[in-house]
Amino acid sequence: MGPTGERFRVLQLHPTRRCNLRCLHCYSSSAPEERGELDAALLREALSDAAAEGYNVAGFSGGEAILYKELPNVLDHAHACGFTTTVTSNGMLLDEKHLEVLRGRADVLAISVDGVPESHNRVRASSRAFDAMVAHLDGVRASGIKFGFIFTLTQYNLDELEWVANFAVDQGAKLLQIHPLEDAGRAIEGMPGSRPDETECAYAYFAARRLQKLFACRISVQLDLAHRELVRENPGSVFAQEFDSSELDRALADLISPLVVETDGTIVPIGFGFAREYRLGSLRDGRLRDFVPTWRRNIYPKLRQLFREVFEEETAPREFPCFNWYESVARRAIDGAVATPALVQIHP
Repeated sequence: MGPTGERFRVLQLHPTRRCNLRCLHCYSSSAPEERGELDAALLREALSDAAAEGYNVAGFSGGEAILYKELPNVLDHAHACGFTTTVTSNGMLLDEKHLEVLRGRADVLAISVDGVPESHNRVRASSRAFDAMVAHLDGVRASGIKFGFIFTLTQYNLDELEWVANFAVDQGAKLLQIHPLEDAGRAIEGMPGSRPDETECAYAYFAARRLQKLFACRISVQLDLAHRELVRENPGSVFAQEFDSSELDRALADLISPLVVETDGTIVPIGFGFAREYRLGSLRDGRLRDFVPTWRRNIYPKLRQLFREVFEEETAPREFPCFNWYESVARRAIDGAVATPALVQIHP
């Protein structure tokens, strides 16, 4: 199936862009002064509709998701709809009050750590980011909430990955997710030239394999990169198999994952900020279920064509084994939109 695997059909929700930090690499350009957020009623409706379409994981991010006042109500509704829930946090605000909100509601808590303390603080634009996060880890463990760490891989910090892995194991985390930096949001100006190139991604692949063996049975190591040979052998793993019109009768979750709800209500495939040419609609204009039939019929075949083009380009013989599928698709979607701005008109 798609990049999120055969078991997991992911709905990503960004209810707020308000955050206590102004991180240099933030894909959504979140910050303390941001106040826009989505009404909880709209999110609950979206969760109900997504569950009916086969999605089974609801991931809450932002912004700092725990600053969203209606988060407990929305998490409760997600559980009522049958979702496994995840919440992403920078960890600085995970005091007893916030952990009590998450206990029993968040199935997995993902905490950001971007290298050794000095590197983490630099990227987070705060001299106290690392210490404040670490200060709350005793409480996280005591809460019983399963947790993991997310490490943003750049062109310059691969040498810190093993330190991060040891830190994660020592803290009792169950997951270490390695996510390559992408030129999106504030990262374009905040961390220019820091996106990992193909050489760095190749080294990261072998480093992640080594860590998987080193810490087997202690922590799961996940690298958000695709291996060209494996993708070439199984194009369906990235929704790039030959298009069959019979697919149009399948549930939405079988056609695309992740599905993303942005803070302004826009619903897009793949990732935050994805080209609006491929959007489903906006929750401010109607319900998710209302947009699906038209999108499935008119936009989905074009998205599948996009996937196929990226598949053919990225699985051609190359010197390096790995690539960032999400970034490649997002970049080509934006390039195509620039080249043909009036190709598709979407009316929610």
